Amino acid sequence: MSKMIIKKYFPEINERQSKQFDMLEGLYSEWNNRINVISRKDTEWLYERHVLHSLVIAKIITFADNTKVIDVGTGGGFPGIPLAIMFPNTTFHLVDSIGKKLKVVNDIVQSLQLNNVVTQHTRAEMVTGKYDFAVSRAVAPLSTIVSWLDGKILKENRNILPNGMIFLKGGDLTVELSSLVGAGFTPPLHTTLFNISDFFNEPFFEEKKVILLYKLAVSRFP
Repeated sequence: MSKMIIKKYFPEINERQSKQFDMLEGLYSEWNNRINVISRKDTEWLYERHVLHSLVIAKIITFADNTKVIDVGTGGGFPGIPLAIMFPNTTFHLVDSIGKKLKVVNDIVQSLQLNNVVTQHTRAEMVTGKYDFAVSRAVAPLSTIVSWLDGKILKENRNILPNGMIFLKGGDLTVELSSLVGAGFTPPLHTTLFNISDFFNEPFFEEKKVILLYKLAVSRFP
């Protein structure tokens, strides 16, 4: 899938961002020949299934300057790296428990000169910082990820959306979402779902969703 798909949905990106997105293909191709960073069958679909998929979050929210975001289980750098390119004034903390994947992430971050990214080789539950938002491609059941992040979301909001957790996940989410009800989170979590197919028309996104979880009830959202 051509890198032009990014410009199709985000024509507003500047020359620097365009160059950084263009570089991703060569960087991931080189690393994937050495380490299985992304699925081999997905290599030719990098821009659609990994980069664009990550960037759907930018259709949900435009992060305000100085927003702090943690990417839980970033793997090869998704959704953190594409979002860091899109929001250069937002700080991204990319966390993963697998060191060899973070080696790849660190190299790509350095190659792209992404000064707004820091990485950490650890489990999410061991992180001690606090953030406006957590993002993840849902590397574990929702209730598990939420438990990892309990107490790590800042209370004071600086964005148009309330602080919370933004997950990318596909399939039937009925059981997973119901597991959050009565799970002991105080205050209870509010949930909003977005169909990615409302933003991108490629068939790959037909059953994929963005899940926003937040604790602060606000009258202006959704």
